[in-house]
Amino acid sequence: MPSYRVTMALGALHRGVDPADVLPTAVDTARALTAVEAGTVEIRRGQALVVVRFEAPDDQEASDVGRAVVRRIDELVVVESSRTTRRYGARWYPLR
Repeated sequence: MPSYRVTMALGALHRGVDPADVLPTAVDTARALTAVEAGTVEIRRGQALVVVRFEAPDDQEASDVGRAVVRRIDELVVVESSRTTRRYGARWYPLR
């Protein structure tokens, strides 16, 4: 089954949200829809990113999972940008 990931660049937390809840919520949201391979928090160029890697049978379902995760996380923190990508070999490519 193909591997996908949704990457979200995060801004300000909404009032009352514990930062420690963001990654587990993202992973749990994806896990409710498909098998999750990994979830990480990264810092790139000073920007906080949450990345959830998951499996999906095709690009359409992967897109649906990515949108569901972004919608849920946007309830906790401002999602400044997001992108769902598919793995081909060692590289990740945006969905069309």
